[in-house]
Amino acid sequence: MSGFPQVRLRRLRSTEALRRMVRETSVNVNDLIYPLFVAHGKGLKEEIRSMPGCCHFSLDTLAAEAKEIAELGLPAIILFGLPASKDEVASEAYASNGIVQEAIRVVKDAVPDLVVVTDVCLCEYTSHGHCGVIVKGQVDNDRSLELIARTALSHAEAGADIVAPSDMMDGRVAALRSALDGNGFQSTPIMSYAAKYASAFYGPFREAAESTPQFGDRRGYQMDPPNVREALREVEQDIQEGADIIMVKPALAYLDVISKVRATWNHPVAAYNVSGEYAMVKAAARNGWLEEERVTLEILTAIKRAGADIILTYHAKDAARWLGR
Repeated sequence: MSGFPQVRLRRLRSTEALRRMVRETSVNVNDLIYPLFVAHGKGLKEEIRSMPGCCHFSLDTLAAEAKEIAELGLPAIILFGLPASKDEVASEAYASNGIVQEAIRVVKDAVPDLVVVTDVCLCEYTSHGHCGVIVKGQVDNDRSLELIARTALSHAEAGADIVAPSDMMDGRVAALRSALDGNGFQSTPIMSYAAKYASAFYGPFREAAESTPQFGDRRGYQMDPPNVREALREVEQDIQEGADIIMVKPALAYLDVISKVRATWNHPVAAYNVSGEYAMVKAAARNGWLEEERVTLEILTAIKRAGADIILTYHAKDAARWLGR
């Protein structure tokens, strides 16, 4: 039935050159976006305990990091900010001199061609750690939209190339598009965290961004992990509202979702290889349990093979070095 011995599938696996010739999926440095955490202060380049190799940067150390990233050939970064103070309405998220707004200016001055994506959310900036305005103990969707849109607009005004809402409020893409278009930023793309799950894989990030909720959790607005059809509805809604790029987060545990999104729409698809996925590899490698380079590139290839065009990953700098050899 198989045609053996005339058909021998191993013939094209016998050498590395042959394997490269018939390789169906390849990861390129241009596929990758590197996340950066920026904080107030001076001379700060401090490794994040749960994310080895990743650091908090202050504005005065950020330019050198941006130049290194560009020299590695990486095309883009995504910025997350740690504010000097937090309040109930996330004031620093949309302040013109907020930490992310200042970081955008620093990066664009140092490396003008590096694409700067900004995470648009309120959780790092609110005293309660949730992604919107709290009314009677709950995140009020509609009251939150104005502040989220103001945040995106302030990022665009500071020079961001792409804004990326991650809050999972209903209608936020339309709110961002309206705010951007109404203020002369019709050409600023939106990369929407379209299918963002309430995942346990975010633990290290919450330490890095100091964004752990002070009460409850985010399952009332982030997606329930068992659901796939709902993810397709989320993606469809964001596309209808004007999203230019759609994202699935996390990536590794949701390869099936990435695949279904890719099969359904022709929009560029991004996937976020999140902090917990990164930390597991780093911890195992440090214990000698895994070969870090091979495992990392295998994971990134799997995400690409599932259908992602763009991968946001903390492995990006290491991967760029390995891919460039």
